[in-house]
Amino acid sequence: MLKIGIFGVGHLGKFHLNNWQQIDEVEIVGFYDPNDKIAKEVEEKYELKRFANAEKLMDKCDAVDIVAPTTYHHELCLAAIKKGKHVFVEKPMTDTLDQGKQIVQMVKEAGVKFQVGHVERFNPAYLSLQSIHLNPMFIEVHRLAQFNPRGTEVSVILDLMIHDIDIILKLINSDVKNISASGVAVMTDTPDIANVRIEFNNGCVANLTSSRISMKKMRKMRLFQKDAYIGIDFLEKKTEIIKLKSEEDNSAFTFDIDTPSGNKTIAIINPITNPVNAIKEELQSFVNSIIHNKNTIVNEIDGYLATEIAHRILDKIKNTTNQP
Repeated sequence: MLKIGIFGVGHLGKFHLNNWQQIDEVEIVGFYDPNDKIAKEVEEKYELKRFANAEKLMDKCDAVDIVAPTTYHHELCLAAIKKGKHVFVEKPMTDTLDQGKQIVQMVKEAGVKFQVGHVERFNPAYLSLQSIHLNPMFIEVHRLAQFNPRGTEVSVILDLMIHDIDIILKLINSDVKNISASGVAVMTDTPDIANVRIEFNNGCVANLTSSRISMKKMRKMRLFQKDAYIGIDFLEKKTEIIKLKSEEDNSAFTFDIDTPSGNKTIAIINPITNPVNAIKEELQSFVNSIIHNKNTIVNEIDGYLATEIAHRILDKIKNTTNQP
């Protein structure tokens, strides 16, 4: 039985806690949270032991789940790795790039399993495309959320857009050539809305818009590639593919169109999405990587690369804002 300790039992921490309880291979040893009110509620509701000292909880665990605010990620990750504990940490992995580099090096030296909570990798809409050849040359992303004070200790780039940055870096097998960005701080001291253009060396271009001051929620990604359009709705957990018909598309809905190069048949496909709980899936995959000694699906390098691009975007916004 894998012994797990949870660090941070606020809003998201409770989601993690509920899902840990559904994973058979683990035992929740206890939790650490400096907030007395939240800690008391969790103690009473879940009948779990509260540890007053973070390192004492780590000593009792095989692995840790860090769901504390981003400013505490580096300190907690470092302490756990030094003790040889496996680490799951919520995104963004760290507050700064120097912290990220240190963690990447320490994970390598310690030989522990390390996973970053980029939960959209486990979204049913994204998973439904695993058997589809994806080679997008243009990507359009909108991730909009209603304002919530929770999570505003970091910018909208590190809070929301980093989900899409991670997915895009996974899809595009090419280095970033150029980044253009603009953003505005409306309700907080950091950008609350931002628009970003990322150009890759292979010619792919990604346009991303993220906002945490919108009236409605939206989490959509549109991929355009040779002979196909793929729409991913992370919120509704649905996927749509519109493409030129091929031999394997016999069961798809089709229609003909006239083009300058002749008549073509279009197929519309809606891949089956399994109704999985993405948070439970990412935690279960972390457990599986430990038990079976496999690589984690979202490792420390993935976490660092997404954070690195996010900080490059923030630098661009800062430089643009400072211009007269």
